[in-house]
Amino acid sequence: MEKIQRDIHYLPSEALIHLSYLEEAIYADTENNYYWSNDYSAAYYIAQAKAGFIAVTEVYKGEELLLPEIQFEYALLDLAQLHCSKKVAQLIRKENLQLTIDSNIEEIAQYIDETHKHSWLTKQYASILRSTEGVDKNFKVITAYVEHHGEVIAGEIGYMIGKTYTSLSGFRRKNKVYNNYGTAQLVLLGRYLKENGFTLWNLGHVIPYKKALGAEVYERERFLERWFASNDEII
Repeated sequence: MEKIQRDIHYLPSEALIHLSYLEEAIYADTENNYYWSNDYSAAYYIAQAKAGFIAVTEVYKGEELLLPEIQFEYALLDLAQLHCSKKVAQLIRKENLQLTIDSNIEEIAQYIDETHKHSWLTKQYASILRSTEGVDKNFKVITAYVEHHGEVIAGEIGYMIGKTYTSLSGFRRKNKVYNNYGTAQLVLLGRYLKENGFTLWNLGHVIPYKKALGAEVYERERFLERWFASNDEII
């Protein structure tokens, strides 16, 4: 049964730089996973990401807040275990699908907003991601997407830390013609990450399609062990 958190506690920036505090007060807390902040600085965002949180947004009393989540469990893919079905492999070959990696944050965020009824990846969130550019040499936001006849049909936004990559949010054009293109984009991204020396792909919440890619379920403690062992090296 999914746990329900009744109260969401404030997560100050100073808490994120003290590992002992995180371990004792947050990581060990099996009742809470969401925290909140109104600190939209690049430094705060990078710090919470490096600490293993994945932040979303929520509007409370008219103010858009960041909600960093330290999940109870994660879908974590060891890139050596990346799986591609025959159907998707055939699609990639037949259409000669190519993956584009860049920092086209605003455009991909707009596609995500158009595809999802209630997207937490808002314009303000996109601006935070943009503000991180060049701030930390071991943190980089990217966009990854595929096109068909010049139209972007599937893509996502995420960030790289050390030898890890974390997916934030993505989209696929809702058209039967583009069935499996979203999975193809993920497979191509996984191949790119593997070829470029990355070892772990943090896919966030556990959803069946992520397991189909080869992801395994990691409880928080086990996830953090793998996370910190892989995110302190610069590719």
